[in-house]
Amino acid sequence: MKRLCALAVCCSLVGGGAPAELRPLDVDLELVLAVDISYSMEIDEQQVQRRGYVNAFLQPALVNAIQGGSLGRIAVTYVEWGGSAAQVVPWTLIDGPDSAARFAEELRLRPLRRLPFTSISNTLAFSRKLFQASRFAGVRRVIDISGDGTNNAGVPAPVARNSTVAQGIVIDGLPIMIRPGSASIPDLDAYYAECVIGGPGAFLLTVKELGDFAGAILKKLVIEIVGPEVSGLERGALPLERVADRGDYNCFVGEEMQERRTVQ
Repeated sequence: MKRLCALAVCCSLVGGGAPAELRPLDVDLELVLAVDISYSMEIDEQQVQRRGYVNAFLQPALVNAIQGGSLGRIAVTYVEWGGSAAQVVPWTLIDGPDSAARFAEELRLRPLRRLPFTSISNTLAFSRKLFQASRFAGVRRVIDISGDGTNNAGVPAPVARNSTVAQGIVIDGLPIMIRPGSASIPDLDAYYAECVIGGPGAFLLTVKELGDFAGAILKKLVIEIVGPEVSGLERGALPLERVADRGDYNCFVGEEMQERRTVQ
C-alpha cells in the first residue's frame, strides 16, 4: 500500500507539475520598495518618509488601484538600504484594505536605523535576489528606489541598472532633493533619470520639500500599481526605456566624489 501511495505521489509530481502550494501565486505586480536610510538622510526626513509609506497603504486610492488590476492583488516587500540593503518587511500579498493595513502596521512598528555609504548598485543586486526567492509570479516586476545621493559603493549604478533591466525588471526612482547631503548633487533628478531608472515605462518623481513626501509616495505607488500607461502619467521629455549609457552625463560622479573624500 505504501509503495502504491509513493508511486502515486511520484506520478503526480512528474506528470502534473509541482503541488499547488509550491507553485508561485500569480499577482499583477511584484514591487520592491527600496528606501534610503544612509547617513545623509536626516532623522526628520526618515520619519516623514516612513510615515509616507505607512499612510499610503491606508489610502482607499491605493487599495482601489490594487483591486482594479486583472487579478486584484499585488505582492510588496520593503527594503532599507545604504551601502548594503536589508529586507525589513517580507513579501506580503495585498488584495484589499485589511491586508494593506496589516502591511502598513508591520512597517510602522519597525525601528528606524541608519547605514553608512550609498550603494544603489548593491541595492538593485539585492532586490534581484528577492524576486528570485519570491513565492509570487508578477505580471510586472518593479523596483521603486528612493534616495538622496549618488552611488558611491559597489559597481557603478548603470552596470547594476542594465543587469536588472535585462531580467525584465523595471526601475523607478524617487530622488530626494530636500537638502544637500554628503552624497548629493544639485541635479540628482537628472542623475536618476540618466543613470538609475530603466525598463519599459520607467519614470521618476522628485521630492523637494519635506511636506512633499506623502503625496509623492502615494502618487508614485498608484502609478506603479496601475501602470504608467493606464495612469496617464505626464512624462515630459523622459524616454520610457533607458538601458544604454549616454555620453553626455557623468554617471560616475558619486564614485568620484567618494574618491576625493578618501584622499583628503
